[in-house]
Amino acid sequence: MLYNEFVEVYEKLALTSKRLEKTAILAEFLGKLEKGNAKEVWIYLLLGRVVPDYDTRELGISQQLTIKAIANAYGISEEKVSERVNKIGDLGEVAEEFSKKRKQSGLFSSKLSVEKVFENLHKVMDIEGKGAVEKKLSLVSELLTSASEKEAKYIVRTLMSDLRIGVSSPTIVDALASAFNINNEKIQSAYDLSNDFALVFSSCKKGEKEIDKIGLVPGRPINVMLAPKVTSIDEAFEVCGRPAAIEEKYDGFRILISKDENGKIELFTRRLEKVTKQFPDVVSAVEKNVKGESFILDGEIVGYDKKSKRYTPFEAISQRIKRKYDIDKIISELPVEIDVFDCIYYNGKSMINEKFIERRKMVEKIIQEKKLVIRPSVQIVTDNEEEAQEFYENALKIGEEGIMVKKLDAPYSQGRRVGYMVKMKPVINDIDLVIVGAEHGTGKRGGWLTSYIVACRDDKGQFYEIGKVSSGLKEKKEEGFSYEEMTKLLNELKEGEEDGIVRVKPEVVVSVTYQNMQESPSYSSGYALRFPRISHYRPDRRVNDIVSLDEIKKEVKRGKRK
Repeated sequence: MLYNEFVEVYEKLALTSKRLEKTAILAEFLGKLEKGNAKEVWIYLLLGRVVPDYDTRELGISQQLTIKAIANAYGISEEKVSERVNKIGDLGEVAEEFSKKRKQSGLFSSKLSVEKVFENLHKVMDIEGKGAVEKKLSLVSELLTSASEKEAKYIVRTLMSDLRIGVSSPTIVDALASAFNINNEKIQSAYDLSNDFALVFSSCKKGEKEIDKIGLVPGRPINVMLAPKVTSIDEAFEVCGRPAAIEEKYDGFRILISKDENGKIELFTRRLEKVTKQFPDVVSAVEKNVKGESFILDGEIVGYDKKSKRYTPFEAISQRIKRKYDIDKIISELPVEIDVFDCIYYNGKSMINEKFIERRKMVEKIIQEKKLVIRPSVQIVTDNEEEAQEFYENALKIGEEGIMVKKLDAPYSQGRRVGYMVKMKPVINDIDLVIVGAEHGTGKRGGWLTSYIVACRDDKGQFYEIGKVSSGLKEKKEEGFSYEEMTKLLNELKEGEEDGIVRVKPEVVVSVTYQNMQESPSYSSGYALRFPRISHYRPDRRVNDIVSLDEIKKEVKRGKRK
């Protein structure tokens, strides 16, 4: 199959903003893939990837390296490429432009196959060690040299993980449902359990019964269950029913603990990143204190001060997530406790559809509690508002974020499912957003990016700006996450710069506090945050976890009622 056939689909998708039209285009193309000799894994290319979502490996190609590859492929200077990138803001269009000029000069181009593109990109991802940069450059330059103008554009956009065609996972789910006449929710459920569209695509081709066979597999991460916010105990009971389970809400980071039938333990964040190597102390604690041949547990890793034994804020242990060296030293400096609150798979059986009260019993049965090492999350079950309020106030007193309230007979369902569980914290307006742009600092902050444009998203994966935040980070690294560290992160994600605004790929998630929200024509969301401040950089969270535009609208309405 020729790569140009994918490119033609990309172009059609880019020309429409209507989701139904995108779904129809994709459904037709998936039918074509089914009938041809295409490989199921090629479906990843429709999202600008070459591996399933649960595989968090990256291509490892920076913007600067891509600029070098374009320069090498088309025999021009890196300065000229950089100049065009700064003006256009899209490396893909820059590659298309220089490819077109090369074609006009009469250079030969061979037909590029999907197989070749997929193979080279996989090699780019897998190359490590000495000489890796040169080898990656060679593989990318080889593709660009063989590519047509449009093919060059989308090869580069794939390298940058940004196809710019307005397609996200929900659109692929809809397209598969349409192409194979299978219930949309059934496909969504299969995808939620596997995070692998190639597996779902393969099952769809074989029929609906194959879709039903897709289930949890230890060692493969899944999207976790999330909770919307409430502002009172009464509202929590209204959503989750009476009685309800009430648990402490920990200021740590979410973790999925997986043990397969061979006894191998793996740890995954809610971003689906594997962090097993960073937390050998957690692996050891699970090995010694959790009974079972195989399981998947949902919990939280919380840091504590080794002298006072008091729990510490998330920021104190966040640096452990990315740490790859001096692990023993940081374990001693930043010890952690594991608080387990759910069991969704045990000894070969999925428990995802079991009632929460039954899953909780399993947690208590299999965990041998050990102080400041591992325990079931602290919980009461009550229908009494005064008792619930007292539990909440005590959680705050000992340094926890607040409480979680859970419906006793609810199954485990990924994402924010209204009615299954809610979270309640002190009335501090706090939401997760993604950085989409930044401005250069001045004075003592000169040389850094210090003012950040933040955005929410809709269910189609589109981003909407909602404000600019410039406070909350530290000026010195030793005091916490700093402007210098944020600048380094954002520069690696830079897509272009215009009128003093650096545009970046939407990957860096931050928690932002604010006084209130108001309607505003200044930002694409139609709303603006007043007095925003970054409270945390959240390396443990994905873009899918940020607040939605619908949630913003509800929050504004709630504010008006007050």
